[in-house]
Amino acid sequence: MKKFTKLFAVAAISLCGLFMGCSSVTPLCATSNDVGPFVGTSTAGSLFGFIPLSGDASIAKAAKEGHITKISTVDVKTFNYIIYVGKTTIVTGN
Repeated sequence: MKKFTKLFAVAAISLCGLFMGCSSVTPLCATSNDVGPFVGTSTAGSLFGFIPLSGDASIAKAAKEGHITKISTVDVKTFNYIIYVGKTTIVTGN
């Protein structure tokens, strides 16, 4: 019974570790254009940071998604969940 309890505790802690994550937003660039009301995003993800899964986190795609013709700012949000790493490009403008 003690072995089962220890095994269960280790499994529960390991499972919780899979759902832990971290994210940060970093400014990438800014232009002299006025900050507009439109925001566009594009996301890409990978396993372990080097095995691509899907997505396109380019500035061009984010601008297209937000119907932006004059880009004001570009930020990059990076998030990590043990095995999954994702990047989201956030573009603002007019």
